[in-house]
Amino acid sequence: MIDVPAGLKGVAVTETSVGDVRGGEGFYHYRQYDAPGLARDRSFEDVWHLMHAGDLPDGAQREDFAKRTAGCRALTPRVASALPAIAELAGGAGPLQALRAAYELVALDQGMTSWLDAGPGTLQDQALATAAVFPVLVAALHRLSGGREPIPPRADLGHVANYLYMLDGAEPDPVRTRALETYLILTIDHGFSASTFSGRVVASTGADLGSAVIAALGALSGPLHGGAPSRVLDMLDEIGTPDRADAWVRARLDRGEVIMGFGHAAYRTADPRDTLLREVARGLGDPRGEMVAAVEKAVMTAFAERKSGARINANVELYAAIVMEAAGLPRELLTPTFAVSRVVGWTAHITEQAARNKIIRPGARYTGPEPRGTS
Repeated sequence: MIDVPAGLKGVAVTETSVGDVRGGEGFYHYRQYDAPGLARDRSFEDVWHLMHAGDLPDGAQREDFAKRTAGCRALTPRVASALPAIAELAGGAGPLQALRAAYELVALDQGMTSWLDAGPGTLQDQALATAAVFPVLVAALHRLSGGREPIPPRADLGHVANYLYMLDGAEPDPVRTRALETYLILTIDHGFSASTFSGRVVASTGADLGSAVIAALGALSGPLHGGAPSRVLDMLDEIGTPDRADAWVRARLDRGEVIMGFGHAAYRTADPRDTLLREVARGLGDPRGEMVAAVEKAVMTAFAERKSGARINANVELYAAIVMEAAGLPRELLTPTFAVSRVVGWTAHITEQAARNKIIRPGARYTGPEPRGTS
């Protein structure tokens, strides 16, 4: 057996051309393109095309891709009729669980079977349909949980604008739409996160795409992964005012507790996603700007004192929470909205796994008592 670090930190488990995170450099990319650069200059559909087709679209490809993905948004009557029951069972506190249950119905309705029994074209079609329907499900379930009827998707709106439209029925403001689009592009993929790895493990068994996506959703539900943005807002609410930040942070660190929105397993520099989202938040007016600045200062000061001058940086969750809140998303939708983005990355990884598959079956080092009868 080979010794491995806890959490497989630093271990390469496969090869990928989807993207990479270079934590020491404070850099990450999608395919051959700098990810924050794409978030500044490109639409969500452009980057979605890149992740699934391998390159950015030209004019004709862009139009065709937009039509193709918009055509996958509509829910069948069988799925739509089941959503009220799912929303009722999940309640307002379980939107990610509701999404998981609803997407299972989509997978069943589409007759998804093992990718071993389907051609690569079928798997690609399923991948695009999955990413196209995620915001439709999230918006419909959210409205139903509040006693309102779902709003059908509009084919004339882009992916992000349509998501905002389905939430409240209003023509989305371009500034608000672009702010959310920037966030969604930045979070499409980020190396072998827990959810991405989970999806690839399930896909490696030959399971259908739906099962792999549902496994990824399960991993995303954990507060140490996708649940952090909403907890950032909970933290800011608990602190209350900027003058209370220093005492709150020190008390938290004295108890050995995690402070959401700070530190990252990959980066030893500033998180490049945080850097861009900080700019976006300021462009939206950043209503919590003074509070966030006070918390950042308190965390960095207290951490440096405890760790002999070491530095800790904010991660993507800190300003992601601020941007999504300022864009008008309710707190309970922050993690499901993360899923609306990351599902594009998950499905790109799942189709890549299927293209050159080897079942993922690592070993483990046994540390229990020796079996009886052995020396």
